[in-house]
Amino acid sequence: MFGFWAMPHQLPPAGDWRTWVVLGGRGAGKTRAGAEWVRAQVSSAAGCRRVGLIAETYEQAREVMVFGESGILAISPEANRPKWIAGRRLLEWPNGATAQVFSAQDFEALRGPQFDAVWVDEFAKWRKAGEAWDMVQFCLRLGEAPRACVTTTPRNTNALKELLARPSTVKTHAKTQANRANLAADFLAEMEGRYAGTRLGRQELSGELLTDVAGAMWTYGALARQQVRELPKLDRIVVAVDPPVTGHKASDDCGILVCGIVMHGPPQDWQAYVIEDATVSGASPHVWAKAAIAAMERNGADRLVAEVNQGGEMVETILRQEDPLVPFRAVRASKGKIVRAEPIAALYEQGRVRHLAGLTKLEDQMCQMTTRGFEGRGSPDRVDALVWALHDLMIDPAKAWRAPRVRTL
Repeated sequence: MFGFWAMPHQLPPAGDWRTWVVLGGRGAGKTRAGAEWVRAQVSSAAGCRRVGLIAETYEQAREVMVFGESGILAISPEANRPKWIAGRRLLEWPNGATAQVFSAQDFEALRGPQFDAVWVDEFAKWRKAGEAWDMVQFCLRLGEAPRACVTTTPRNTNALKELLARPSTVKTHAKTQANRANLAADFLAEMEGRYAGTRLGRQELSGELLTDVAGAMWTYGALARQQVRELPKLDRIVVAVDPPVTGHKASDDCGILVCGIVMHGPPQDWQAYVIEDATVSGASPHVWAKAAIAAMERNGADRLVAEVNQGGEMVETILRQEDPLVPFRAVRASKGKIVRAEPIAALYEQGRVRHLAGLTKLEDQMCQMTTRGFEGRGSPDRVDALVWALHDLMIDPAKAWRAPRVRTL
C-alpha cells in the first residue's frame, strides 16, 4: 500500500486520529515516513487532493520534503511522479492532486489555503511553532477526515508537548539504530561512542522527548507550581531589556521582561511576580525600544533596566529617542550568565518568585539553563532580561535594606 518504508513501525497507526507525530532520531527515516504518507494520501481513488507541506523555511521544505533523498520526488514511481512548478511552490500529480510548500516563519501565508492533509517537518525546532500550528488547524478543513503527519526530532518545547497531549494525537518512535541498514556504519559507531547515554544522544539518536534538562536551574514542574492567576497590588514594577548585538531579521531576540514586587516586611518576605514577556524577534533598535517603552506604559512600570555591555551609551540614546523622560538604569554584566542567574534561581527555590500564566517561551528557556551553560538554541535573551529585572527588584535593594531600629529605654 505504501511502497518501501525504511522501518515497519513508521506505518501510520490504526484508529481515529487527527495528527500522527513521528518522533525520531537523526537519520531514523522520518522524512521517508512523511513522504510515503503524502504519496499514499494522494494516490488512492478517494484520496486527498490538496496537501500542505510545511517546514521551518521555504528552502527547507523544498530541499528536504520535495527534492531530498527521501523526499516526495525521490520515492515516487515514475508513472505517478508529480511535477514541480517552481513559480507556485507546488507539486502536481497526474491525477490532479497538489501539494504546496509553506514556511512556518511565514505562518500568515496559511490564512488563505485549505487542505485535506498536511505534512509538517521538524516541528520541534520551529521558532514560531505555536502560532504556525494554530494556522495549520484552520487550514485542515477539507474532506471527511483531514489529517496531519508531523515528523520531528523531539525537543523540550511547549508546542510539541501540547500537541502530544491532545486526545486526537497519536505518536510513534523511530530510533536512529533501527534504520542502520541505510546509514554509514562509521556514522553510527561515532554517534554511539560520543553520545550514548547522554541527554543529547537520547534526544537526537533515540528520539526521546526529555521533559527536563539534566542539571537545569529550573524545571517545568517547579515553575508550574509557582504560577498564579492574579496579581496583588505591587509596590514596584520594572521592565528589563537584553538588547541584541545587531538589528535585522536574523538577529537574536531582544529580551523584554516585565516584573513586579511586593516589598512588605524584610527582604526574605518580599515576593516578586513575572508579569509579561514582551520579547521581540528580528527587530531594529528603534522597534525594540518602542516595544520596551510600550511595555512600560502598558504595565505602569517605574523604571526601565537595560544591559549596555554591547551597545554602551547608544542603548540609552535609542530609548530616549522614543521617550526622553524614560526612567532608565543601565546595567553592565561583570559576571557570566550562569553566575548572574544562580541567585535568581535560588529565589525561585525559596518560592519567592511567581509567574502569571502564558510565559511559555520564557519558561522553555529557563528550563534549558544549566550550571554548564544554556542548552537551547541561540541566546537565552528572555532569561537574561528576567535576571536583570529580578536583580533590580530583589537582589540589589536587599543589599541596601536595613531593619528599622527598635528604640530601647
